[in-house]
Amino acid sequence: MSFRTFIDQLKENGKLVEIPVSVSPRFEASRIAKAAKAPVLFHDVSGSKVIMNLLGSRDELASMLGVPKEEIIKRLSEVSPEGEVRLVSESPTLEAIEDEVDLTKLPILTHFEKDGAPYITAGIVVSEYGGTINASIHRLMLAGKDKLAARLVPPRHTYLLYKKAAERGERLPVAIVLGCDPTIIYATSTRVPVGKEFEYAAALRGAPVELFECANGIKVPHAEIVLEGYIDPTEKVDEGPFVDITGTYDVVRKEPVIHITRIIHRKDPIYHGILPAGPEHLLMMGVPYEPRIYRAVGEVTSVRNVVLTEGGCCYLHAVVQIEKQTEGDGKNAIMAAFAAHTSLKHVVVVDEDINIFDPNDVEFAIATRVKGDMDILIVPNVRGSSLDPRGAPDGTTTKVGIDATKVLVEKENFERAIIPEVTE
Repeated sequence: MSFRTFIDQLKENGKLVEIPVSVSPRFEASRIAKAAKAPVLFHDVSGSKVIMNLLGSRDELASMLGVPKEEIIKRLSEVSPEGEVRLVSESPTLEAIEDEVDLTKLPILTHFEKDGAPYITAGIVVSEYGGTINASIHRLMLAGKDKLAARLVPPRHTYLLYKKAAERGERLPVAIVLGCDPTIIYATSTRVPVGKEFEYAAALRGAPVELFECANGIKVPHAEIVLEGYIDPTEKVDEGPFVDITGTYDVVRKEPVIHITRIIHRKDPIYHGILPAGPEHLLMMGVPYEPRIYRAVGEVTSVRNVVLTEGGCCYLHAVVQIEKQTEGDGKNAIMAAFAAHTSLKHVVVVDEDINIFDPNDVEFAIATRVKGDMDILIVPNVRGSSLDPRGAPDGTTTKVGIDATKVLVEKENFERAIIPEVTE
């Protein structure tokens, strides 16, 4: 499915909000997207089209995968990164080529009051060095007409490729992809084996992913916009402030500079922007971890479903649904979840009769099935998330697991009353 086909599908299903009037890239577009809580297509942001909240809910993710919302994690857990990737010579991305680079002509958005500069937030950075390829989304701060500051997190793959090249005094060639098949966007947010992002996307979509070669040798999928360039081995600038998933500001760091040497794009391209700490950002950060938790819990008990909750920034809080077989399954599930997602801070384990997508139902389970001195597991002084503003300076935190499952020998005491359908 192409980027534009997916947008058309959203429109046909009545899920697309369209803004025909001119909107400023400085705060206004982000404010509208945050209020909309739905996919928003702006027809005029500095003269360009911009879409936000593209994959901003589980409904959109389910539509992308072709499954009901409740089966997203089951589907993601079954797919291995073994799809087909094809190299092609032609692409609609090559409809326009700009050798004189001016990034300020793009509708790069400024989202919040203290942002260090306008930020590209949905750019897939494709890099290759020494035969190793990587594709992943990085935040990219505008640092000049042809420069971007890239937040490269050690020890993730782009950082490692950059470090290897820099140690040899060499540039790392990159291409930044904006506006491609949403399945590819999701796949590049997921932890897969090195170089397998496009194979994973092909497996998810059930069809080959086509790549074409840029002028600098980097192979990329068809997209609305591609920025070609390289990461300088020595140049660094201050990057930030930037709002991360908790809705709080990340610290300013010295980060590498990407020099953009050429821009290619479709005619009348649609720019993709992800609102920091918005629904798309949260889901793209969190959902890829849910299959990992699902599989890990499945090793210790019968797992039914997993969700990283929106209130927990889709990253720090999980609810795990199990079919309890023996006493102790709840605590085993807690420990497995923490091991699978080391940034996880709090986890609640519930029975199959609890709707994990309903916070009120989860709270009901905590209220009626938890005895504090027996069912709460506290693990102090363990590795947490650098994104947690309450974490210790050394990166440690205290994790809390809540076993909100029924006591099996007293099962009848927890039976929920049901009003049956009238059959007469």
